[in-house]
Amino acid sequence: MAPKKTTPRFAAQSRTVLPGSEKAPIANATGEKPAPPATKLTVSVVVRRKKPLKAANTSGKQRLTRAQYRASHAADPAAVKLVRAFAKEFGLTVEPGTPAPGHRNVKLTGTVANMQKAFGVSLMHKTLDGVTYRVREGSIDLPTELAGSVDAVLGLDNRPQAVPHFRILGEDGAVTARAAQGEGFATPHAGGNISYTPVQVAQLYGFPAGINAANQTIGIIELGGGFRQTDIATYFKALGQKTPNVIAVSIDGGKNSPSNSNSADGEVMLDIEVAAAVAQGARIVVYFTPNTDQGFIDAIAHAVHDSTYNPSVISISWGSAEVNWTAQSMSALDAACQSAAALGITITVASGDNGSSDSVTDGKNHVDFPASSPHVLGCGGTNLQGSGCNITGETVWNAQPQGGATGGGVSNVFPLPSWQSSAGVPKPTNSAGGRGVPDVAGDADPASGYNVRVDGKNLVIGGTSAVAPLWAGLIAIANQQNGKSAGFIQPAIYAAKGKASFNDITQGNNGSFKAGPGWDACTGLGSPIAPQLIKLVSPGGASASAKKAATAKKAAKKPAKKATKKAAKKSSKALVVNKLR
Repeated sequence: MAPKKTTPRFAAQSRTVLPGSEKAPIANATGEKPAPPATKLTVSVVVRRKKPLKAANTSGKQRLTRAQYRASHAADPAAVKLVRAFAKEFGLTVEPGTPAPGHRNVKLTGTVANMQKAFGVSLMHKTLDGVTYRVREGSIDLPTELAGSVDAVLGLDNRPQAVPHFRILGEDGAVTARAAQGEGFATPHAGGNISYTPVQVAQLYGFPAGINAANQTIGIIELGGGFRQTDIATYFKALGQKTPNVIAVSIDGGKNSPSNSNSADGEVMLDIEVAAAVAQGARIVVYFTPNTDQGFIDAIAHAVHDSTYNPSVISISWGSAEVNWTAQSMSALDAACQSAAALGITITVASGDNGSSDSVTDGKNHVDFPASSPHVLGCGGTNLQGSGCNITGETVWNAQPQGGATGGGVSNVFPLPSWQSSAGVPKPTNSAGGRGVPDVAGDADPASGYNVRVDGKNLVIGGTSAVAPLWAGLIAIANQQNGKSAGFIQPAIYAAKGKASFNDITQGNNGSFKAGPGWDACTGLGSPIAPQLIKLVSPGGASASAKKAATAKKAAKKPAKKATKKAAKKSSKALVVNKLR
């Protein structure tokens, strides 16, 4: 009996461009040749939700439990079924366990040849800066039946998507400085005569002493580099603190891979040491992932839906100008951040270290993504001068042209959020945009940088990369003290009552934008006044500790009041008896 022939279903359909998948040709590339057809790769197909999240969910007004989220807003089963059938027809294998609970990523593995047929693309090998990458250009074309069921296809192209936002302090010409520049990770800032431990920075901002964040987990996203436990132990011993519990989690094959102090290790160690030092006792979970849009988005999604470690706050110190992203990638990453807001998780993101241009050389203003997502807390940078627990001066970080400057400006992609409508955000270049960046700020200038330990060396490092973990640590402390996670805090901090929670930075600029009273596109609302901010971001409107103190005070008064009444009654009775006598 002849084998039954399978009638093509998807292959026979007309093709539709996946919205936002268009990718511009790579510039300055050499050595172009077709990707080997038998080479295997894995892509992430992001499918639609069962039901869209409500505005009340994404604004933090109405939180969801993980069970509620999975029941209503995880991957649409019908869309998953459709993708599975599509994969089978084109010889692609669905990775077991995908999509994971809460996730919307269906992982498909197959050869270059089959991927090209399935997604209507041509995959090429091109060399950029001495490294060969798998590149796709143009759009992804899907069978018409998949239109509306698939939001993004990630991983066909494996070019680096983001850069870390840290800078090593060093004199021009210093060996470490030159090496850092050569690696493309950090640019030294010449000069500078002050540096702090993270604890000293926290003291200047009024972080409460004696608050142990032992019940909190801070998640950190890393797209490269690594850490050594020996460095962590040595560093925290020098601070007089207990060595934190640091856990590495692998996403998409990313690993904790420390090498040397001139690499992205500087980013990883800065993030860990700042967050753990200011939020003592907190568990630190580092999600390592490849530096691609696929890896970046998969790592954030994993951290948000991580029911093993349950981070209450996630810190991100990597990013790139909005123009360097495809629309589908930005939408998929922002959707993961929306899920975080719905689940009561705060995401802090560095706003970039290259001023109002964000390293784009077209003469226009640009902002960094994911800091420009309206569902994350964008973190800008300052130069901080202080003595003991007192700030003596704080201005916008700007040491350009060689020394960097805080990122900030107006998104050309994301519209002005309602909670930022009264902040005085300048108009965007593109009418579709409007979201102002950053939201908040903190010490970032390498000239007033952080003392950190990287691969056996003690360095001074700055950049807005330091501000994201600083704020993550503050939020972790707030969560501990308030007894509930702060979640999405923008509506609270932009409200009129939020003004008292910030040091308003009014001096300096980041290129095109100047600081001034209130919100500005250099330092946002300003740097934190921690005690007031902790109360402000409490979901109940007042800190749990304050409520507890008030309750205790009230309870303490009751016995005294009761005793006073009893004594008065006794005295009155005695007076009556005396009168009768």
